[in-house]
Amino acid sequence: MRTVDFTPLYRNAIGFDRLFNMMETATAKNNSAGYPPYNIEQKTDNEYRITMAVAGFADKDIDITQQENTLIVRGERKPEESRTYIYQGIAERDFERKFQLADYVKVVGAEMENGLLHVDLEREIPEAMQPRKIAINTKGLLEGKQ
Repeated sequence: MRTVDFTPLYRNAIGFDRLFNMMETATAKNNSAGYPPYNIEQKTDNEYRITMAVAGFADKDIDITQQENTLIVRGERKPEESRTYIYQGIAERDFERKFQLADYVKVVGAEMENGLLHVDLEREIPEAMQPRKIAINTKGLLEGKQ
């Protein structure tokens, strides 16, 4: 019997599971699949935070865009030509990372702190789509017993 690990399909989904979109994303060729490393944190039922390790990038080097249900984080650095490295272990390559977002999830803010980029997300479900409590009317039953 074979077991299949679907973990890579779910790690970029925030607020929902869209299996077919994630399968398409997982099968796409991406040379920088592991860069930059990131965490996805669920702070409350409707608040999320993506933290990306972007050491060496300044605020002006990073572009954050939300297009429909996709969050795109791009980083582009111009290499310093005056330096000659004997060994270069710190990645300074450009990157583009895409995250699939659920319906009604929006970016509410982003900040850079100690080489970490924090992107805060919030899910706001419209009033018409939120669950509502239905009261049970027992008036008719009580009148029939009297």
